[in-house]
Amino acid sequence: MKNKLLYLVHRLPYPPNKGDKIASFNLLKFLAERYEVYLGTFIDDPDDRAYVDEVRAYCADLCVAEINPTVARIASLRGLLNGEALSLPYLRSAKLQAWTDGVLRDIQPERVVIFSGPMAQYVSGKVPAGAVTLFDMVDVDSEKWRSYGERKRWPMSWLYRREADKLLEFERRMAAEFDATVFVSKEEAELFRDLAPESAAKTTYRIQGVDSDFFDPSETLDNPYPRGAPALVFTGAMDYWPNIDAVCWFVDEIFPHIRAQVPHAVFYIVGMRPSPEVSKLGDRDGVIVTGGVPDVRPYLAHAHAAALPLRIARGIQNKVLEAMSMQLPVIATPGAMTGIQPYPGFRPTISDDPAVLSNAAIRLLEADRHADTAGRQCVLERYNWSANLERIARVLESGRVEPDL
Repeated sequence: MKNKLLYLVHRLPYPPNKGDKIASFNLLKFLAERYEVYLGTFIDDPDDRAYVDEVRAYCADLCVAEINPTVARIASLRGLLNGEALSLPYLRSAKLQAWTDGVLRDIQPERVVIFSGPMAQYVSGKVPAGAVTLFDMVDVDSEKWRSYGERKRWPMSWLYRREADKLLEFERRMAAEFDATVFVSKEEAELFRDLAPESAAKTTYRIQGVDSDFFDPSETLDNPYPRGAPALVFTGAMDYWPNIDAVCWFVDEIFPHIRAQVPHAVFYIVGMRPSPEVSKLGDRDGVIVTGGVPDVRPYLAHAHAAALPLRIARGIQNKVLEAMSMQLPVIATPGAMTGIQPYPGFRPTISDDPAVLSNAAIRLLEADRHADTAGRQCVLERYNWSANLERIARVLESGRVEPDL
């Protein structure tokens, strides 16, 4: 008989079409093979209601609460009154709390896994004695808010710095309660050890994976680009501020220099829910904003390079791994390449300097399109989901962080 496991996730882990869902869904599949899973989660996009039964198939029981993002943002402001991080009331649900309390009380799960920091509030101080607990924070979210604060004007700069401070307090408190705290990369784990030295010995990391069978360059895919137009591509959810900041900076500071040398070059921004700022970029010469697409692979398969100029980034970027898996040359900022290990023959262009990035793009766009085979080989050897999630399995079985992790 399988042991029982409570798994709380901040967003329905399906479909795996964006960074956090890719990770949470692969973790769900992995856990369901080993445990009887009780999953509590949220829907913040009405389109995701269609996938509830898909997720239910992996679970012994499932509780889905719904969030209206606009209402939740207003509700989160109560954190200003009670002194807590705004992220906590944003993800607070009486329905989910009652269900979680019932699972902890009646099912008595032997394992508890939390995915995303604020979800730990549902189990704090309530875990059954003897249960092994794992806190998958993914990234150091508090530092993301601190980065936002550095790029925004007052009063938002103040609000984001406050969120960083309050959320770090919560992250440290929760990490102290759990048997292990896990991050998406070695770099994020090392950062948190510095920020929360009292939990350093219980802090470890997993490595993000990519579905290399799906992102396979040998697949025959139709070319979505105008005939004869050498293309750069950026993929990602385009209502996410780090992605918005990245493409706006690229179009303002880098792409004009590229177009001056390669007049027919195009820059495709491929991703769901483009913000108004992103949509306006489509008015620029050579910039195309697609919105959501059924399949990003054709855009990766026929581009000359992935342009990934993230100035705010936490953890390993799925967009980088997907480009590598498709043998696409990568032009990126250092933040975008966090957690990507050096590999023989894989030579992405990595720089914060607009001139370096534009010159690299020009070289690639002026030449015949070529495949970066070393990038895919790196993915196959080092970013395999099953192998990487074995780290999680060992922690859940032993209840402790091993030195080799």
